[in-house]
Amino acid sequence: MTPLVLVHGFMGGSAQWDGQHRAFANGREVIAVDLPGFGKHAHLPPINSIEGFADWVIADLRAKGVAQYHLLGHSMGGMIAQEIARKDSAHIERLVLYATGASGVLPGRFETIAQSKARAVADGARATARRIAATWFLDGKAAPGYEACAQIAEQASLDAIKAGLDAMETWSGATTLKKIGAETLIIWGDRDRTYAWEQTERLWRDIPSTHLAVVPGCAHAVHLEKEDFFNALLAGFIEAGS
Repeated sequence: MTPLVLVHGFMGGSAQWDGQHRAFANGREVIAVDLPGFGKHAHLPPINSIEGFADWVIADLRAKGVAQYHLLGHSMGGMIAQEIARKDSAHIERLVLYATGASGVLPGRFETIAQSKARAVADGARATARRIAATWFLDGKAAPGYEACAQIAEQASLDAIKAGLDAMETWSGATTLKKIGAETLIIWGDRDRTYAWEQTERLWRDIPSTHLAVVPGCAHAVHLEKEDFFNALLAGFIEAGS
């Protein structure tokens, strides 16, 4: 059975995917990466480009002996997944782009990337981690999944935070969406404060073979806010591709 590879977003980590490990525990291998500078790889030198992150993930998968795989990318991880889908297209069976867009500079984002950089330097890594994690949830810090996500985000250093923001600020995949060959599922929470509908719609309309799932009453962390529903969407899509 084809493994599922999960790529977390900015200030995320592999630990955020525990619900997906449980959902597929009876058969499908789930490989949740930790990007350099984040999560369990917070000790590794950070990477400051989306293309560089994509190359690192591809090399990591090859080192693990993974040839064919389904790929999911969340938020910044969705940008990385778009690059992987172009660079490693022959090895990807199905692609899931979740709460993401085709450009790192996001019109309508809760704050500009320049503002995020300035606040990160002024506030420090820990305060930044907790503030950013709150934006992922419809109920902010009151959300049941907030504290666990905040603790994952706190593992990132200030250098990793700045490198991640630099990577997003200098990246756009908008002109190459039509080159993505894998059948693709787009997942978006209808209350996402980070990625506006226009970003999601562009992925849906410009990637040649797409399906769209808009999940009501969720913000940026659908897989934590409506875990069972998210897992059912994900399973239905990838199991159709084996």
